[in-house]
Amino acid sequence: IGKPAGPAFTDSDTADEAVRATCDDASMCKRFATSKGYWKDPYIQYFVRQVGERKAPEINRGYYARVQGMNHLLDAFLRKTACDCQVINFGAGLDTTFWRLKDENLLPKKYFEVDFPMVVARKIHNIKTKPPLSKPIIETHSSDSLLIDGHSLDSDRYCIIGADLRELPSLDEKLKKFQLNPELPTLLLSECVLVYMTPEQSSRLVHWAAETFHTAMFVNYEQVNMTDRFGQVMIENLQRRQCNLAGVEVCCSLESQKERFLKTGWESANALDMAAVYSVLPQDDMARIERLEFLDEKELLQQLLQHYSICWAFKDKLKLGKSCKECDYV
Repeated sequence: IGKPAGPAFTDSDTADEAVRATCDDASMCKRFATSKGYWKDPYIQYFVRQVGERKAPEINRGYYARVQGMNHLLDAFLRKTACDCQVINFGAGLDTTFWRLKDENLLPKKYFEVDFPMVVARKIHNIKTKPPLSKPIIETHSSDSLLIDGHSLDSDRYCIIGADLRELPSLDEKLKKFQLNPELPTLLLSECVLVYMTPEQSSRLVHWAAETFHTAMFVNYEQVNMTDRFGQVMIENLQRRQCNLAGVEVCCSLESQKERFLKTGWESANALDMAAVYSVLPQDDMARIERLEFLDEKELLQQLLQHYSICWAFKDKLKLGKSCKECDYV
């Protein structure tokens, strides 16, 4: 049974509290978009019971692009490695990807999630009390008992760890305790996580990843082009909720997003804003989702998409393919 989180995690910190609240925002937006039929997620209802208030169509389409864009790279990596790999989802919140991958027979050797201990405690409580969540974990586990305490859950194929991503020695120790294997090809995911850390802290995290794994891909979804007026309004809106984007200077451009990885030991990096990702998503499914709701504010959707990006970086010692070209959009 894992130890509770150490004293490095201070729960009274208002900034951390505001960041944890973004986990609920994302989950509620995903819950609403799936209730409208943008994509299927039969598991999110067990984390977010109510569909909640209506979200604007441009928000729903933005989340659709985010989910499809991230899933495209994740699934490509899993197929390329024939699932002989591991995945680490940083700041996973109430994400349901583990259950989707199990349903699609795409589970990696082990799927790790890391988040604030308070968020993890909530997620573990939901899993323990909802059989549709716990059953798939038990089905992929060889022994009778799971390792569960307030801030961690460990099974053969799925592990949730309560940790602070800014405390690297503690993070490294916890992951290794739960059988993280540095020799396996590893996919690291983060969605709107690094932006809440200072540039120094996020650089240390991505450098730790580059140092730890010889064959890896890091996929990061977050804000971009934040120096223009639209970006400034986004920052002000978050500040009003005590949510400070400590790492916003890395979100100046696609170049600055790539630079973070290229300066910390990654061999190559690519980045696209979400408008570009949106334009290359499968056309038949795009036609389907665009019929779901009338979109009045086409320009607003375009602006929103231009202020988020996906950046993906590689280290490819095992030569998964020339920088794993299948794990790409082009």
